[in-house]
Amino acid sequence: MMKLEGKTALVTGGGSGIGLAIARRFVQEGAHVFITGRREAQLAEAVRGIGGKVEAIAGDLTCASDRDRLFETLHARGVRLDIFVNSSGVSEPASLFDTTEEHFDRAFSLNVRAMVFAVQHAVQFMGTDGTIVLIGSIAGGIANPGYGAYSASKAAVRSYARTWSTELAPRGIRVNTLSPGPTDTPMFDRASDDVRQKLTARIPAGRLGNADEVAAAALFLASEESAYVSGAELIIDGGMTA
Repeated sequence: MMKLEGKTALVTGGGSGIGLAIARRFVQEGAHVFITGRREAQLAEAVRGIGGKVEAIAGDLTCASDRDRLFETLHARGVRLDIFVNSSGVSEPASLFDTTEEHFDRAFSLNVRAMVFAVQHAVQFMGTDGTIVLIGSIAGGIANPGYGAYSASKAAVRSYARTWSTELAPRGIRVNTLSPGPTDTPMFDRASDDVRQKLTARIPAGRLGNADEVAAAALFLASEESAYVSGAELIIDGGMTA
């Protein structure tokens, strides 16, 4: 039996990388999945590639009117969400001395602020067995020179998951964080070969992760197999932080 048969999910950042892999895996497991992101052409390509029960609603989650339109569309469709996955994110390098207000605001606007208000909307569409998966990063718990704003934003994601798992427990909604290590996705394409080699050397598994492996972990957190798991952080990093 498919693990998400009859479930409905919303995946932000579902047009590429980890979000796309999660959306694809959820559809394979029987879910009806809505994906959202800023790039319409990318979303359309994702829908074609996934096939099956997947629909795209384009929008910029850092924009309040786009968030409202996304959830108004779901409301008009009579959607009841069982699963919400927040996978939208941005990672840009800057040392302390190179950090500008614009750089800081870009990181926190998408990685934290947009997430907070998307979750605020999403829980209104959930019943007593909903589950929320927030995509964090091991960067939120380790020193990450040159990526201070990104790391701090991912630490905030983990912190919110702890708080929300308590606040939403009376509603029967579980909240967990999924924190990947270095993962071979389009976001990572900007890294130089030298950076990739140095990171790989720090991973006991001897390689970077891939998006499908993260999607498998997301499936666990979204399914009934993790029914007694809430407020947790599941780290997928090939042993890097160990």
